[in-house]
Amino acid sequence: MRSIFYIISGLMVMGLAYWAYNENYTTQASLKEVRSLHRDIGAAHERLNILEAEWAYLNRPDRLRDLAELNFDRLGLLPLMPDAFGRIDQVAFPSGIVFDITNIVEVSSDIAPQVSQ
Repeated sequence: MRSIFYIISGLMVMGLAYWAYNENYTTQASLKEVRSLHRDIGAAHERLNILEAEWAYLNRPDRLRDLAELNFDRLGLLPLMPDAFGRIDQVAFPSGIVFDITNIVEVSSDIAPQVSQ
């Protein structure tokens, strides 16, 4: 009876050792994958920061103004003025389409708003 107990105990210890060994390598593989993901996230953040800096550089107002002046004839751009906006009832829609414009919002006026200093 004692020998069966020893054999079962030995098999249980060997099974637990195998389980611990397997879990150790599974954990190490998971940690390696997490480190790889952290590196990828860091690289993506660096690329994003570079792209944001490039976007800010390319959208400088003086550069855009020069490009607009350079391509004025081809693009037909005009300066944005407050009187360039209209109301929805001034838009010519195709016949047969009915829009409910009872709750319209005024987006422009003939007088530019005064800015207090």
